[in-house]
Amino acid sequence: MIKLSPLKPFNFPVIADCISPDVFNGKTREEIEELRIWEGNKQKKLGELFKVEENKAENPQEKEVIIIQGDVSKVRRIGAGMNSGKITIYGNAGMHLGEEMRGGNIVVYGNVGGWAGSMMRGGTIEIHGAASDYLGAPYRGSSEGMHGGKIIVFGDVGNEAGAHMRKGLIKIYGHAGQFVGFRMRDGTIYVQKDAEARAGACMTSGKIVVGGFLESVLPTFSIDGVKEKVKIEEGETVAGPFYLFLGDLTEHGDGKLYVHKEKNPHLSHYEKLL
Repeated sequence: MIKLSPLKPFNFPVIADCISPDVFNGKTREEIEELRIWEGNKQKKLGELFKVEENKAENPQEKEVIIIQGDVSKVRRIGAGMNSGKITIYGNAGMHLGEEMRGGNIVVYGNVGGWAGSMMRGGTIEIHGAASDYLGAPYRGSSEGMHGGKIIVFGDVGNEAGAHMRKGLIKIYGHAGQFVGFRMRDGTIYVQKDAEARAGACMTSGKIVVGGFLESVLPTFSIDGVKEKVKIEEGETVAGPFYLFLGDLTEHGDGKLYVHKEKNPHLSHYEKLL
């Protein structure tokens, strides 16, 4: 097990995609300290910015464990592309956490910057705080969103969570910003509380479940019925009733948007269309 602690508060962005169990595995503490990272426009050694401590693990699985203790909200790309192992962060984390990860687990006891889990294909990210914009979403101009894995956020998230999603699961136990599930193609997004406008805009398939208040449903969605419960994943079902809308019709989509009926009485006029 490797423990990292920032040696100072960071004033500039730090690019540290080397902080990954795949990179650390098999290296000595001294070799890890020599890994190259960027602080602003200057290349540094990891050991110049972080205190690196090694705990001999009796359990072989603990050899792939990284613990980060402290505020790393300026540190970007932690766990990017990781395939296995576990990263636990006790503090806030920066942008692009777990970008394109394919396996393993990242747990954050704090808030996370934008593009967390961007384009991920496997593994699990668990955020015990809030997440900024573009959760699981790709870079601007790309249509390759999240392809698999699971993201769980216990706080609120920003705009465009799950944009261009192709597969996987996002569970948000707080509030979600605008354009949740924008242009999603498949997968499931569950928002336990409220979501802002334009949920599911331009989606063609997949499932969005809003358990709280939704300001409005886009006019390019049509109501299909009322469901008593909705399955989120294997072994997890949420009770309704839920209005079921299909769309986005402008994209010839058959995506499913479930909106809690009792939390959204302003949508009751749709019932006359059933």
